[in-house]
Amino acid sequence: MDHGLPDDHTVEAALALAVRAPSVHNTQPWRWRIGDRSIHLRLDPERALPSTDPDQRDMVLSCGAALHHLRVAFAALGWSAVVHRLPNPAEPDHLAAIELVRHRPTPQDIALSAAIPRRRTDRRHYSSWPVPPGYLGLVTERAATLGAVVRQASDRSRERLVDALRVAAERHSEDQEFRFEVAEWSGRHATPDGVPARNTPRVRADDELPPPAFAGPGLVDEAHEPDFAELLVLATTGDGRGSRLSAGEALSAVLLTATNVGLATCVLTEPLEIPALRHRVRAGVLDDYGYPQALIRIGWPPTSSHALPMTPRRAVEEVLSEPFGTSEATAC
Repeated sequence: MDHGLPDDHTVEAALALAVRAPSVHNTQPWRWRIGDRSIHLRLDPERALPSTDPDQRDMVLSCGAALHHLRVAFAALGWSAVVHRLPNPAEPDHLAAIELVRHRPTPQDIALSAAIPRRRTDRRHYSSWPVPPGYLGLVTERAATLGAVVRQASDRSRERLVDALRVAAERHSEDQEFRFEVAEWSGRHATPDGVPARNTPRVRADDELPPPAFAGPGLVDEAHEPDFAELLVLATTGDGRGSRLSAGEALSAVLLTATNVGLATCVLTEPLEIPALRHRVRAGVLDDYGYPQALIRIGWPPTSSHALPMTPRRAVEEVLSEPFGTSEATAC
């Protein structure tokens, strides 16, 4: 980048944290381009999942999470990101252009950045400790600053949410194309993308929620106490690509905030990929207010289990449109 802006090493360090963001089936559907005075985020259509994510909503959410991770990383490194979302209406896959200005890191910036490499998608049973209301209020507040609403599903609304998750699992179990696509992106062992077998638990008789249909689950879930996980619905008032991008940013804020205070999280989107079930969640949990973009399990991690291994990611060089030092000037 130009003189007075971050050097290549700083940009690469921030991008290395950005690509730690969660993504649908760990497809990592983002491409980055470094301009002289800006960084650009694009959706990578080659990573699309036609059966799992037919309208690319999950892909955009994933890119929004990576965008927020990038902002958090730069803030901790002394740079504030000024984001221009969907800067070119003629190019809907050009999701964001990011400009950078000097910034003094705050303790919150540093804490959230430090949470990035510690965050995991924890699909195991959680512990019997209840989540303090103050922590739920904190993640709700962090999401609200990024334009999203977080609603806790309790009592009857939780029953409706669990029912939607079960119906989605049943329908997808009968969809051969869906099953093939999930199998293609899971059960991985040594590849830098897809869902690793070592991070997916085996089916248990006491599962409240249907287990993911990932191939070759190899994680032994050692938790034996009752699971007091909460179910949250993250929603936005709009449902266009910009709203979904913002939802991904808010989702990242929720996950990093939870990680920072010691909570485990797991993002669930399966019922939201079926229009009728998504409408059911909207009506039964959100009272027809807003559009559900992601479901989140949140709770204390099992105390008797080993720490989860880090899931692999592609190298920064693999998700750059051009190598460092070869970029041309690009207007936002």
